Amino acid sequence: MDPIQQSLKGLAAKNSRLTALYEETLMTVMNYEAIKVFQQENPSLTPEVIKQNITKLYEFVTEHQKYEKKEKGLLPGYRPELSLTKDIIEVRYAATPEKIRADRERERRKRIHSLHMPKQILNASMENLDMNTPQRMELVNAMFPLVKSIKQAGDTMVQGWYIHGSYGTGKSYILGTIANMLADNDVETTMIYVPEFMREIKQAINDNSVGEKVQIAKETPVLMLDDIGAESLTSWTRDEVLGAILQYRMQEELPTFFSSNMDFKQLQKYLMVNNRGDEETMKATRIMERIRFLAQPIELSGKNYRQ
Repeated sequence: MDPIQQSLKGLAAKNSRLTALYEETLMTVMNYEAIKVFQQENPSLTPEVIKQNITKLYEFVTEHQKYEKKEKGLLPGYRPELSLTKDIIEVRYAATPEKIRADRERERRKRIHSLHMPKQILNASMENLDMNTPQRMELVNAMFPLVKSIKQAGDTMVQGWYIHGSYGTGKSYILGTIANMLADNDVETTMIYVPEFMREIKQAINDNSVGEKVQIAKETPVLMLDDIGAESLTSWTRDEVLGAILQYRMQEELPTFFSSNMDFKQLQKYLMVNNRGDEETMKATRIMERIRFLAQPIELSGKNYRQ
């Protein structure tokens, strides 16, 4: 066979395959239910316009099928939508409700910073709070105006809470619940487990990062110091770390919360004795003055939920 004839025959076969593929694609598009609905909503969408925009329409069909089947598409978390401007069809991608909720939750979680706090506390919620006593019910009811006051405070001082009581009564969980309520109201909170934080501070002396860690606790919009009084305290960590944090927050009138197994009187006695066994009454009193200024004491009684 003549080479030219052979070439023309091959080209014809190729064109035939392309024509068949085009017809198949057009049929797929025209028979797709979402396209039919789009046609009904847009009377100007003539067969000629459809043919001119076949590539975009086929993209929509393939991506919409993946979305309907919950398969991974071109843009995970987004659903395809069609728009028509004059005779030009575009495929736009809109965030799904699941994507919007996930993004909101991710942004909300960014508002809670944590240093050594357990996951259970960081995920604390009002729904899981035990309200089996009048005292707990009263405490829960007080959370709503407290959170509202902090959100709307501006330059007004809002006292935090110093929640004290025996082991396992849910003090930390209440702090976690308040932190999540604040996050829902676009307020940032830093939660610090004090015993581990103080150990970390001592280790930070070696790499000169003490100031950076203390500064975070000083400046966060809302600070929660969990389990104060359970740490291994030295005169230096008491005065230069805890004292410095509380002094700054008192001066700036920043909301500060505490949880402890000790009441004010017990905590002052604990803070009074340094690591050498000497009593330093004035220094302990100075720390307690700042705690009293920053937070009102609230006793939490009840069963041990850890048992």
